[in-house]
Amino acid sequence: MTEKAKSYCEKFFGAKGLGLAETDPEFSDFFQNFAFDEVVNNDDLDDRTRMMAVLAALIGCQGLDTFEIVLPAALNAGVTPVEIKEIVYQAVAYLGIGRVLPFINKTNEIFEERGIELPLPGQATTGREDRLEKGEQTQVDIFGDGMKGFANSGPEESRHINRWLSDNCFGDYYTRTGLNDKEREMITFCFILAQGGCENQLRGHTAGNFNVGNGKEKLYQIIEQCVPYIGYPRSLNAMNIVDEISLQYENK
Repeated sequence: MTEKAKSYCEKFFGAKGLGLAETDPEFSDFFQNFAFDEVVNNDDLDDRTRMMAVLAALIGCQGLDTFEIVLPAALNAGVTPVEIKEIVYQAVAYLGIGRVLPFINKTNEIFEERGIELPLPGQATTGREDRLEKGEQTQVDIFGDGMKGFANSGPEESRHINRWLSDNCFGDYYTRTGLNDKEREMITFCFILAQGGCENQLRGHTAGNFNVGNGKEKLYQIIEQCVPYIGYPRSLNAMNIVDEISLQYENK
């Protein structure tokens, strides 16, 4: 490995790295040179944000084995146990419990191995009586006044889905402490770009990111850090959408 790749790997992943040096030495060498030198040194994104984005992208692309390797590295980079749990929890709104439960279980397993006491402190700020109101207000805060009344909008046969988006997706998840709105929109962007096939939702959350202060340059940096973990096609598709939404904002 290059000296920079070796230094980064040892700092966050330990001497073993991805664990492929003995069985796949050539691949291990050029992949880690790319991921841990060329990519991480391409911009000034801080290590904590980078690790949060990578964890979210790995959940999005269902990379459980790699998630198991990256999670301890994220802790080493300063991502707190609460922040990691909030990333995993929020993924349920975008991937469903069917795809996220293995990541919850793996997170608990790693936390217990590292002596992190479970359950972690609660982060909820809403209850059954106010989750709809506060969820819709969060939608307004992120996406603008056009979201007022969203929970009661749309055709009668599907109106309840809009209510679920307000009270569950935003009222149950986004209102929690542990992550702020900029961080929550950033990880949502990663969930969606990494799973692919959700371009309309990616457009919406690209706009949401712009609204909370994660601009075009920041989103480009986030996508670039995900490239080694999710590949080029979905990364390039996401960049095209960022360009598309950026142009719309420039023309407003």
